[in-house]
Amino acid sequence: MPDFVDEAALHVKAGDGGHGCASIHREKFKPLGGPDGGNGGRGGDIVLEVDPQISTLLEYQRRPHRRAGNGTPGKGGNRNGANGDALVLPVPDGTVVTGEDGEVIADLVGAGTRLVLADGGAGGLGNAALASPKRKAPGFALKGEEGLSADVRLEIKTIADVGLVGFPSAGKSSLIAALSAAKPKIADYPFTTLIPNLGVVDSGEVQYVVADVPGLIPEASQGRGLGMNFLRHIERCSTLVHVLDCMTATYDPDRDPVRDLDALEAELAAYGELMEVDLSDRPRLVVLNKIDVPDARELAEIVRPMLEERGLKVLEVSAASREGLRELAFAMGGEVARARAARPEPEPTRVVLRPREIGGASFEVVPLGDNTFRIRGTKPERWVRQTDFSNEEAVGYLGERLDRLGIEDALAKAGAAAGAEVYIGTEEDSVVFDWAPGVDTDQAPIGPRGSDSRLG
Repeated sequence: MPDFVDEAALHVKAGDGGHGCASIHREKFKPLGGPDGGNGGRGGDIVLEVDPQISTLLEYQRRPHRRAGNGTPGKGGNRNGANGDALVLPVPDGTVVTGEDGEVIADLVGAGTRLVLADGGAGGLGNAALASPKRKAPGFALKGEEGLSADVRLEIKTIADVGLVGFPSAGKSSLIAALSAAKPKIADYPFTTLIPNLGVVDSGEVQYVVADVPGLIPEASQGRGLGMNFLRHIERCSTLVHVLDCMTATYDPDRDPVRDLDALEAELAAYGELMEVDLSDRPRLVVLNKIDVPDARELAEIVRPMLEERGLKVLEVSAASREGLRELAFAMGGEVARARAARPEPEPTRVVLRPREIGGASFEVVPLGDNTFRIRGTKPERWVRQTDFSNEEAVGYLGERLDRLGIEDALAKAGAAAGAEVYIGTEEDSVVFDWAPGVDTDQAPIGPRGSDSRLG
């Protein structure tokens, strides 16, 4: 399996909240000392965090399913459960997170940048927190909520200032090795480079990152060769450098630097159109490489004026003899400096607080026909998930909450009659109730703890 992976599917599940505890304090001479059940702990979140030391998504290809810790249940004696451990997943700088529908969720750039991918479930309240003048010693507690799940796709878009683009064996890896401390694999056969190589280059006061994009050939945008697997890595580059091999053309009649340049530009245009990315405004430099070979130097001197007539800045270099590398480093540094100066100043991070709407509809009643209705809304659906339906008192408490929310009145206005079937939740996950409008939810529950005479 390769060490470099720049795409991976990730399936995560946040931790579930712990259940609340229903407990009554007991000690000598105080058999009923009041409710003392603690709350359940919150489930752990799933968090993505940019780690500059990580450069591949290999670990997520090997283990795509991840889960955070669950919260523990509350206990008697007002002891709350422990929160579940959050799961922090390190990702490379420049990781793009997309959902199942292909929509971009986040573009993670910068060391320490975080994204909460899935929230842990809230812990259930214990009966001590549910006590009220009406219900002084609740015989029930609320259940913890399930943590959220997420299925996403991670994709690396390399963070680099300069992208080296060229045919296989054009000498891109050799240039990276000669200009920086990077040690990419170099060999005399095509497609030696199967992963993007990065190198840090100093040119006076400007320090920048150069990326070597694996061999680009005609029809790569249609899947030929390595296809477009690595073209995404040039999207963030402010400057593109065409590395043209002047030696190959001396023995291959179908190749010459000008035609190679046209083919590369055609593939970049095809990629930009397909991915809706405009690369035409990026500054270009043209490097005529391998001029340490006499025939290649002669060809470079012939084609250089032709390329300069197009308004391109052309440099003749040799990675082997290091000729022209200083000029190339400063030329790239100049373009990077101009691009950085043209960027707008980053705005300070601001936290916008948006209070919840007051008085707005928190649920809706959907008639299904034949005295059947469905209730949809965040609050009623959440309350149903928190309810222990094996406990009558808990079910009665749920009825009180739904009545206070206004669901009883909304059902009446929608034309519901006694005995109506009322579904709360989605079509895939619903709880069914028989509506009894005559029940007085303001009445305190009568009967032993854990029971409710109103449910007869």
